[in-house]
This record gives sequence, structure tokens and C-alpha cells, in this order.
Amino acid sequence: MCGIVGYLGNKNTKEILLDGLKELEYRGYDSAGIAVLQNNNFSNYKAVGKLINLEEKTKDFVTNSFAVGIGHTRWATHGKPTELNAHPHLGESSYVVHNGIIENYVSLKNELQSDGVKFLSQTDTEVIVHQFEKNLITAKDTFEAFSQTISQLQGAYAILLVTKGEDETIFFAKHGSPMLMGVNEENEKFFASSDTPLIGHAKEVNYFEDGDYGYVSKNEIIIYSKDKELQKPNFQTISTNRLSSQKNGYRFFMEKEIYEQSDVVSDTLMGRLGENEINFNEIDSTLFDDINEIKLCACGTSYHSALSASYMFERYAKIRCCVEIASEFRYRDPLMCKDTLFVVISQSGETADTLETLKMAKKEGLKTLVICNVDNSSMVRLADACILTRAGIEKGVASTKAFATQVSVFWMLSLYVAKLRDAMDANQLAKQIHLLREIPSSLKISDAIHEKIKRLSKRYLHGHGFFFIGRDIFFPLALEGALKLKEISYLHAEGYPSGEMKHGPIALADPELFTIALLPQHLLYEKSKSNVEELSARDSTICAISAIEFDKADDFIQINECQDYMLEFFEMMIVVQLLSLEISVRLGNDVDMPRNLAKSVTVE
Repeated sequence: MCGIVGYLGNKNTKEILLDGLKELEYRGYDSAGIAVLQNNNFSNYKAVGKLINLEEKTKDFVTNSFAVGIGHTRWATHGKPTELNAHPHLGESSYVVHNGIIENYVSLKNELQSDGVKFLSQTDTEVIVHQFEKNLITAKDTFEAFSQTISQLQGAYAILLVTKGEDETIFFAKHGSPMLMGVNEENEKFFASSDTPLIGHAKEVNYFEDGDYGYVSKNEIIIYSKDKELQKPNFQTISTNRLSSQKNGYRFFMEKEIYEQSDVVSDTLMGRLGENEINFNEIDSTLFDDINEIKLCACGTSYHSALSASYMFERYAKIRCCVEIASEFRYRDPLMCKDTLFVVISQSGETADTLETLKMAKKEGLKTLVICNVDNSSMVRLADACILTRAGIEKGVASTKAFATQVSVFWMLSLYVAKLRDAMDANQLAKQIHLLREIPSSLKISDAIHEKIKRLSKRYLHGHGFFFIGRDIFFPLALEGALKLKEISYLHAEGYPSGEMKHGPIALADPELFTIALLPQHLLYEKSKSNVEELSARDSTICAISAIEFDKADDFIQINECQDYMLEFFEMMIVVQLLSLEISVRLGNDVDMPRNLAKSVTVE
């Protein structure tokens, strides 16, 4: 979680740091801070809450000549959101910012405290700066002290450190948490957790690999690998388009991103749909040679897209498929067979638990594939192959278009594998490709349906919970609908298979139990309808989503008539996203930055 930025140059350091943190605030917004070192003097500012509080504190602070600065926006892991726990953390003469978790911080802290070091915060991060200053006493130079410090840390980290002894230098290290560096013609250097803060500032960026560490100064860029070998920067041109990160007149980024789904899925499909085949130029068909099983591994929303994929791989490609929750898989001594293709799914490509499962699969010699939205992310660089979802920047913490593009990719991939395995005849494949071309139309939102959802949302502000129910591939969609509501409304919601309600959960049915029923016309409609009628007979409040009007529903949201249940899937996805959005708005919540959450989960 958390976002870090750094800058070395002659411009107004404060403004560059704050602008960078604005682009990273989705990664954490419990607190924020900056530290600027100029002429061997530090200026440090911290504030609890959103970034506007830090902006107010720094309104009179300006630098107008060379300075180095680091900044951080926090999602709390160790210690509550307070100014003392906010980054940057101070030693005697140094400041540090850190994204990740230092797993051995307790033992380091105990040793430092026995040496007389006083700690101000409850964080794991503070040990870094004190350990550095301890090493500085005996090291031959500052960089050796920093290198020793990094070698003593266990866990995940992206670190920036500045110290008075080197007031024209930023020291850095990366292991398990994202970080990159940008440069431009004016010899300025920039650091950030993602490339967005660097757009408009840097022309080229270097994506650090795990284990990289070093320093930058006015005239040097020094990078060492985890094997302590000197590396040359690998600069790549950075995009110059920041337009997609703006709200464009929508109330919230989440709302904008829901409406963008028709366009971004068009991008996802572009160049990949032939007349009678799926084209993935980024992967080689030999990836599937000798593969008898596909294992999908992910967290959160990506896990729900993976569950959706399992239905499609088995139905269309006739290949065995299982789905794993990454945080569970990595700790349960799983059996890994060489005839398994290991597929990880992540919006950011940095999700810590998922990344670790990918490393496990690589270590066991399995073929690996990542479905991801961010090129050059850690997973993309590690996996054997990658398919990018092309969703663009997603700033709302509650994921929307990432899910839509992931499911679209999986639909295509299941057909790609189906052709390789001769599991589908040419006519069936052509029909499926035709349906894929219709997804963008199914994702267009009419004013009428959004207005209806706005009106209905007022009914669902109170009660003792929600059940989102569906059968088959609509069960993962029910899980995703419940997750969206939980994330931004803070109301309890569960996704459940429709046929399982009578095996216990129906005991909860009463007028204050709200059931959001997914009733696709083209897939198990009568069976799903019977399940909903069982709940209706027990006075549960029913909101039915279907193309066919359902007379037992208290509320009915009608989607368009569709040719196939997969198009109904995308139509219903829009409805549950908008319903969650409008309920959250009525409750007065911050839709884009829900409490306790952050966008990119780079810690366990």
C-alpha cells in the first residue's frame, strides 16, 4: 500500500512532491508528509487525513533553488493514523519514507532501544532510519551504511532516504514493493510508486527490479542489483497522457470508470478478434503445450474474475480449471504439477500475496501467465507471458473497469484455448466472437436506468444486510456485487449461490434482509427464479435484475434483451456497480476513497 515520491532538482520541490502525492493518494490516505533537504537543512511537514490537510500546512513553504525531497501518503499497517506515525520518519539527521512491511522490525527495534535509541512512532518504518544512523557510525561512507542497512532488513520495501551528510543525494532500495525513477533533459530526478506522478515531469523512466538499491545525485545514477553488481539504468519512454486520470465532469472517479467500461473493453478487444479465431500476439501457443489444467490465483475483485473464468475454461475449452485465493494458497503447501499453467490476475501487477504465489509457481518450474493492467509491473516482468487488459488508469479504490476487462480477456482466452484443443467447432467459435464484439454495446449506460437506480437506492440504506445471489457464472458476479457494496457503503453484504440459500442462509429472511437477485434469461432462469420465490415467500425484500419482469420482486431493474447470458452478465455488472455507487452516495460516504482501504495492496 502507501505511495512514495522523491525529487532532486532546482524547481519548487514542495509543489512537485505534493502533485506526485495527489496522483498516489488512492494508495493511502490516512496521513501524508514530506521532508525537504536544502543547504544541509531539513524542512518537514506531516498531516493526518487527506492530502488537503498537508497542503494547508505547507502553503507558506517554498524552495526556489536546488533541493532534494521525499514524500509519502500512508495506508496504516503498524500504528494508528497519527502525525507521529506518518512518514517521513526522522533519525538524528536523516529522513526515510517506506512502502511495504519490515518483517524483522521488532528484533531490530529491540536492539536499537538497548543501544539507547528513542522511538517516536509505532511503525516498522522508523527502524530503517535508526538502523542506518547506527551503521553510519562505523561505515566508511554513507552509501556503505545504507547498503548495510538494506542487507539487514527482511520483508517488502520501497525506500527513499535522505541525510544531512549527503544533502544532494537520495538513497533508494526496492524489494517486493513498486518503485521507479524518472529523468529529464534538465537533469532532474524523480521517484514514485507508479508512473502517473511522473507524467509531465520525466521523459524516461527506469523500473527497478527486486533487490535493486543505490543512490542518485546531481551528476550520478548508481544502481546495484541484489547480487551487488553495478547496473546501467534501463530507461523507457513514459506516456504523456494524464487526461484519463481526471474526472471529466463525473461526481467520482468510480462513476467515471463505470461509464468508461464500454470504451476500455473496446480497447481490450481491439486487434484480438479475428473472423474465426482469437489473436493474442503477446503469447505463444506453445504456452499451452502439455497443459492439462489451468490454476488461477488472485485476490479480491481479481479473484472474482478468476472464478468467472473457471466457468468459461471448463465450458468452452474443456480444460480442468481451479481457482485459488492467493493469500491462502501461498501458505498451505499446495501441490503443483508440471502440466498446470499457473495464471495470476492483478489490476496493478504488484499485489503482494498474488506476486508471491507467482514466485512459488516459477520456483516449481510451472509455466506462468499474468493477466494485468500495468505494463512493466512486477508480475509482468516475472511471468513467462502476459496479457494486458488495457483498462487504463483506475483511480477509484473499488475496482470496476479492471473487473470488466479481466472477464473480457478471460472470455477471449477460453476461446483461444478451445481452438487449440479442438474443443469448439468453427460455427460455435464464430458465434462466440460475434458475441464478444457486442460487449461494448452491453456496457453502455442509459440515463433511464441510472436514474431508476438512483431512485431505488433510497430503499436500501438500512436493514441488517444484503444477499447478492446468482447461479453459474452469475455467482462470481454476485460475489463481486456484494464486495462493491461492502467496500464503499460499509453495509454488510454477501454473495451467495442461489441454490444454496435454502441450506442455512434463508433463516435470515425477513423484510430487512435485502436480496439482489441476478436472473439471466438465458441461463438457468427457472431454477434461479424458484430460489428467489423461496426468499420472497419469507418476506425478504427482493430487487430483481433481469430482462424478464418478475412479479414477485419488490423492485425490478430491467436490463436489455440480450442474445446470450454472457452479455447479460455485463449488463448486470453495470447495474450492481451503479447500485453500490448510489447507495454509498446517499449515505454520504467518500466513494473514491473508502475507509480502511487502498488501491494497490502491496503488503500481506
